[in-house]
Amino acid sequence: MDPVRAQQLAAELEVDMMADMYNRMTQACHRKCVPPHYKEPELSKGESVCLDRCVAKYLEVHERMGKKLTELSLQDEELLKRVQQGSG
Repeated sequence: MDPVRAQQLAAELEVDMMADMYNRMTQACHRKCVPPHYKEPELSKGESVCLDRCVAKYLEVHERMGKKLTELSLQDEELLKRVQQGSG
């Protein structure tokens, strides 16, 4: 595969993943923090605080998971190199 095309596909995949994460976060935090029957047109202070905390936690967990997955991927690559060197 052409390296430029591979980069384009990787960028498209990243955009899709970020959009999915944003949609999941929006749905989860809305469901958790905003009652299904709106009483006022604006968010209450409690709803706003809940949403801020929910989004912060969601993003923190997403960042931690990304770092851990990257770490595991690097370990897998290193292990694969060792295996290939041992059999080669």
